Amino acid sequence: MNDQSPARSRRAGGRASRTAARAAKLPDNMRPVRPGMAGGTYKPLSDAQVLRIHHAALEALETIGLADAPQSGIDIMTAAGAILSDDGRLRFPRTLVEDMLAKAPKQITLHSRDGKYDLDLGGARVHYGTAGAAVHLVEADGRQYRESTLQDLHDAARITHELDNIHFLQRPMVARDIVDNLEMDLNTIYACSAGTTKHIGTSFSDPSHIPDCLEMLYMIAGGEDQFRAKPFMSNSNCFVVPPMKFATESCETMESCIRGGMPVLLLSAGMQGATAPPTIAGAIVQSVAECLAGVVYVNAMAPGHPAIFGTWPFGLDLRTGAMTVGSGEQALLSAGCCQMHKFYGLPGGAAGGASDSKLPDMQAGWEQMCSNVLAGLGGLNMVYEAAGMHASLLGFCHESLILGDDLIGQALRCVRGIEVTEESLGLAEMREVCLGGPGHYLGTDTTLALMQTECVYPALGNRMSPKEWDEAEKPDLIANAVARKEAILGSRTTSAFDPALDQALRDRFNIHLRV
Repeated sequence: MNDQSPARSRRAGGRASRTAARAAKLPDNMRPVRPGMAGGTYKPLSDAQVLRIHHAALEALETIGLADAPQSGIDIMTAAGAILSDDGRLRFPRTLVEDMLAKAPKQITLHSRDGKYDLDLGGARVHYGTAGAAVHLVEADGRQYRESTLQDLHDAARITHELDNIHFLQRPMVARDIVDNLEMDLNTIYACSAGTTKHIGTSFSDPSHIPDCLEMLYMIAGGEDQFRAKPFMSNSNCFVVPPMKFATESCETMESCIRGGMPVLLLSAGMQGATAPPTIAGAIVQSVAECLAGVVYVNAMAPGHPAIFGTWPFGLDLRTGAMTVGSGEQALLSAGCCQMHKFYGLPGGAAGGASDSKLPDMQAGWEQMCSNVLAGLGGLNMVYEAAGMHASLLGFCHESLILGDDLIGQALRCVRGIEVTEESLGLAEMREVCLGGPGHYLGTDTTLALMQTECVYPALGNRMSPKEWDEAEKPDLIANAVARKEAILGSRTTSAFDPALDQALRDRFNIHLRV
């Protein structure tokens, strides 16, 4: 049983009122799918296998350990009980890992700027969003790639804000038109925050940039205290370089972000068969071990600081060395990692929904749906790269982001599952229809009352008959996505900064975006 049905309401009035009601946007409590629906029905690992992975990860931390921690990190972790060995590697006794797991929060809130899109992480609550560092924008209508720009990033934020099934924005592409890295980091914050009030994740290119970036965030929030109370942006931090090494500068960045009040995503992104073991189980073990080291690091420094357990092992085509983010292996990697998050009781995230295809085509469709559905059914709290990402993370596509909203809606309907109640079993309707009734359920009061809450209807997906499709001049999916993009970007965004704040930001920082 998986009862996540929305609240029912009895419809009143005639056909005209029912048609008008269906045309209006449903209130949040009536939507058939919504952020934070509980997954967890899919478990690729048995309980015994989960335990074996857990013990293998602990053994790796205790006997192999991690190299290359910055001195500050060594001081923090050895003070908590980690052991700096003669070979320069930090090793982690099992008791230390267990102690730090006990301090780590089991539920965290990722805040939105306006409070309307807060994400409650924990348990098996599922959220889908963007992520990545694509260096190209995919122009779907022209079938070509070009370097991504700050305007492209801002446009992605604006589109994300209008899509119900894209629950958060993690910076999906790099502003390649800004040469100075500090200005790129600052303008990334500006472009994303001015485009959406949903929670945002971003990375920083150098630890020395954090003070200026925090200053901008505090200004946007209305003050440091306001940001610390409800941080609307988190740091996506690749704190390890697989296999089993700390990323020295990223660790320094993470420490500064923690001191500044930012939640962190502890991101371990090994590649199966290259920087992680070649088996799915082995890649999960290494990623879990690396992220457990991150749990020790964070909680030794700031007990209870909000951190997401970011196991992101990627698949690899062992024939060519190409990434396979759209493969069945990738879907299993993320779903298996999700089970480990649940074992530890930690809010977690992994990759899902990215494609190796270069364009939003049939290959992209099957690849994106496969990992999005398995991640959702597994109960993954944060499904990153869930929409818009192509070419094994090298390209991001606005039209694909829009189409991904439809795709994720269907994935969420799978997450919601099948409600089995006295009402949903339908015996009363069967009697009414079959015993002297019309012999079908079309147009019955129950069917009309449930049609909006039981089913998810695609915004752009086409369900016409061939005859209707022909009479409608054969509408094209990509063309319709382009039109939807232009409609969003052609209207004024509701996420724009107050003019006084915008001017203050421009006076203090070199803002490249003209909005």
